Amino acid sequence: MNGSDFVKRLLVGRKLSSAQLGETLLPKRIALPVFASDALSSVAYAPDEILLTLSLAGMAGLVYSWEVALAVAVVMVIVVISYRQNVQAYPSGGGDYEVATVNLGPTAGLTVASALLVDYVLTVAVSVSAGIQNAKAIFPFISGSEGMWAAALIVVLMALNLRGVRESGTLFAVPTYAFMAGVLTMIGYGLFRILVMGEQLRAPTAGYDVQGSESYEPLVGVAFVILMARAFSSGCAALTGVEAISNGVPSFKEPKGRNAATTLGLLGATSITMLAGIITLSNLTGLKLTDPDGHSHFTLNGAEIEVEHQTAMGQLAQTVFDGFPFGFYFVIGATLVILFLAANTAFNGFPVLGSILAKDGFLPRALYTRGDRLAYSNGILALAAAAIGLVLVFNASVTALIQLYVVGVFVSFTVSQLGMMRHWTRHLQTERDPKERGRMHRARIVNAMGLTCTGTVLIIVLAAKFIYGAYLAIIAMALLFFLMRGIRRHYRKVAQETAVVPGEARMLPSRVRAVVMVQAINKPALRAVNYARATRPSSLQAVTVSVDEDETARLAEAWNLADPGVSLKVIASPYREVTGPFLNYVKGLRSDNPRDVVCVYIPEYIVGHWWEQLLHNQTGLVLKTRLNFMPGVMVTAVPYLLKSSKYAINRAERDDVAAWRRPGVGAVHSGEHIGSQK
Repeated sequence: MNGSDFVKRLLVGRKLSSAQLGETLLPKRIALPVFASDALSSVAYAPDEILLTLSLAGMAGLVYSWEVALAVAVVMVIVVISYRQNVQAYPSGGGDYEVATVNLGPTAGLTVASALLVDYVLTVAVSVSAGIQNAKAIFPFISGSEGMWAAALIVVLMALNLRGVRESGTLFAVPTYAFMAGVLTMIGYGLFRILVMGEQLRAPTAGYDVQGSESYEPLVGVAFVILMARAFSSGCAALTGVEAISNGVPSFKEPKGRNAATTLGLLGATSITMLAGIITLSNLTGLKLTDPDGHSHFTLNGAEIEVEHQTAMGQLAQTVFDGFPFGFYFVIGATLVILFLAANTAFNGFPVLGSILAKDGFLPRALYTRGDRLAYSNGILALAAAAIGLVLVFNASVTALIQLYVVGVFVSFTVSQLGMMRHWTRHLQTERDPKERGRMHRARIVNAMGLTCTGTVLIIVLAAKFIYGAYLAIIAMALLFFLMRGIRRHYRKVAQETAVVPGEARMLPSRVRAVVMVQAINKPALRAVNYARATRPSSLQAVTVSVDEDETARLAEAWNLADPGVSLKVIASPYREVTGPFLNYVKGLRSDNPRDVVCVYIPEYIVGHWWEQLLHNQTGLVLKTRLNFMPGVMVTAVPYLLKSSKYAINRAERDDVAAWRRPGVGAVHSGEHIGSQK
């Protein structure tokens, strides 16, 4: 095992064979933190976004927080119920993309795919950025370099996910369940103290008033509608992540569809409970937030004052656990961790969707295959790179990134619900069982409600967020849409160009003109000549380029003494260039006959260390690259193993033996593993 393999094994883990894919499937208890951590964690910042937006209208706006939260909860209920049908009708993992493609056509499917891919990237960026913003309360040294810290955390998450879905899910299960337990305990204990014990719990900001923006004062008419729309659209960030389960159904244990639907139900019930509980506690404790960009301010006795920014979760934990510091630190710590790990949802959804799109020819085929740990490694790397770019550009600002968020997921929600309605309509045309038809009618009504609801939310989100940054997300979706269409068009053209025409399979070249590149009289050069002679070409010529007359004369004399049976042609190079004259010579051998072939043989040293590669084969590498673009020219590298190559051979043999000895790999006809044979 060489150094790079050792580092890779240390970071990612040992390789898994394709036969071990079943071992990576997830039970519901692990699938919930793997696929639902994004939606669950959104309760850590969705209430903040509602309160921050409403603060633009001052105290008059904050009184509407529970109405906005109720509207968000209603939408979540409808979406969860609708998606429970999606995962059972389409359990193959295509999710919204498959639903839209099958029922509405490739254009609709590609629209959904573009929206989801952009949303997954934003999920990682927003989740990690929100965690960084919360972490500043404990680690103030983060301030000023939030983007760099967020990028570093994304790299860590990437490395964890490269280890495989099940292993990363096991790592993330404990903090996810700790977050759920901490928040639900905080809500329950806080309501118990207020409603049962009659205590007057007051948040740290309860004693302040809020001065809003002049644009929303007074809060009537159009200003009221616009503000409610903005607050509602920001609160709908709580719905992101619901669609990830529909894309990750293949990762569930059997029965996949039923287990995915159950997990969706658990996700919806938990998220709604936590969101409603936080907004209720915020109202009961007088909690207030102001826009950190300065559009709203805290005031005391009519005078504007500076108050250190605290999140809603931080204020509530401080208030509810005022005499129990452990509870406060537990909730805040769990919140920080879950916000960082929420990106794990995207790290599972994006690669699976990317693999399906690659299989259909819309993305590079490198995204289709699984890596050493049976995870879609290239998709994980692509997602991490895009998210790192975003957090660096926006310096991990949640307020800036949240404006780009949600648009993509509601595009996919809306198109998917329309596709499901078409799905049920199509099946009703052939179904004759009255009981089954009744079930389909009810399912279509549910999806019709989902379409109406998500379509309305999409319009509100676009109208409320467009000028604040949502247009950037729309531009990204459009660019990705046309890029994927271009990739598909390219693959189709290549397939057409390379398709076999009847009669071509046995068509031989009319003439083969062989050329051997000679730079020195040595064993590699003579081996290349002998190999070329063995192929019996129509003509054979050894060629060298003269960059030094004395050296060329010595080479010609040595050639004649060796007498390899092939004449040596010397090409003059007055400007001491090797590649140009040689390429011109090869080009001159080409004829107008498309069945003529020029085959160039280039001796190549096989070395055992990476640094030796820098000392050899450089001219040959340039020649091979240039010759590959010449029509009718074939390039053959004739290898010559230097003594140092034994080190590379030994490393490869050790890796092969280690791979065969792993359980589940290299099974023989007898049913035994090679590693267990005596």
